[in-house]
Amino acid sequence: MTTTTAPRKSTSKTAARKAFAGTDPDTLRGYFRDMLFVRRFEERTAQGYTQAKIGGYCHLNLGEEATVVGLAAAMRPTDYLFTNYREHGYAIAKGIEPGRVMAELYGRSTGTSKGWGGSMHMFDTATRLLGGYGIVGGQLPLAVGAALAIDYRGGDDVVLCQMGDGTTNIGAFHESLNIAALWHLPVVFVVINNQTGMGTTVEQSSAEPDLYKRASAYRMRGERVDGTDVLAVRDIATELVDAARREGKPALLEAVSHRLKGHSVVDPAKYRSAEAVSIALESDPVARLQRELLAAGFLDEDTVAAIEAEVREGVDAAVAFADASPHPEPTSLFDYTYATPVAGASRRLPADPLF
Repeated sequence: MTTTTAPRKSTSKTAARKAFAGTDPDTLRGYFRDMLFVRRFEERTAQGYTQAKIGGYCHLNLGEEATVVGLAAAMRPTDYLFTNYREHGYAIAKGIEPGRVMAELYGRSTGTSKGWGGSMHMFDTATRLLGGYGIVGGQLPLAVGAALAIDYRGGDDVVLCQMGDGTTNIGAFHESLNIAALWHLPVVFVVINNQTGMGTTVEQSSAEPDLYKRASAYRMRGERVDGTDVLAVRDIATELVDAARREGKPALLEAVSHRLKGHSVVDPAKYRSAEAVSIALESDPVARLQRELLAAGFLDEDTVAAIEAEVREGVDAAVAFADASPHPEPTSLFDYTYATPVAGASRRLPADPLF
């Protein structure tokens, strides 16, 4: 009995390892750690929202972790990233300290946008995360402008522009892809297709639900990837980023995944069927990578527990930093109304007398 079961286990481990060929185990464990960090960070974000520590709108990356980490792995530190309002995980993956990200969510002055941006408007020039945009598609023309600036100056950086599936139906999407293709700009557009734009399925809102095919209208390369597979995302994104860097070839990448929660923290997602919820849970990218790494022998239960403890400690530290950080002073309310001083600009607070 022992001799018959051992080869099956060996073959299973060998087959599992083939899926990771070309990537060293330390890198794989690093991807798992980073994805788990985004997961636990977002879970604590949801908790902070229910505790009224976080206000305004709040959208989570739950279910999107493989795409977050895969895209980050394809970028140089000097490459630029524009995102929509579901950007916490991307901010961390781009290199912003988790404490500053959580502090921004808490509206504290130590946040990455000094507490002014909150969940939807993170911005950090040091790591080249240039938003965080609350307007659907607002980031696309700006991303194209950044790519034009790179091209004009003769640089070799690349712009990645992330968006949701619903963004592909607005005018700025088509205008931005058209200009990028005409002018051969170094930008890769990344559509996160979680299959439900707010509360409407892609099939019900898009005449062409295969969103990557829209690239063909602009003679641009379009690709679709399993957004729950971190290596698949990394590999195709690296290929597209390299082509944009070397040859000025823009591209459109569609990463398909599932939202594990509603559109925002307060969305109960009652529009989703029990079957759709079940499929989303079965497609959990963090659980998938953990399962596959265990099968390949690149993780064991003790290592998983150690990584989990490390991640929780890091998230706890981020929360503690945010809790201890000061709120912005009321006197700074108008500091960022204009980029430069404007004569006669009002700085009257709501309780101040009119004259």
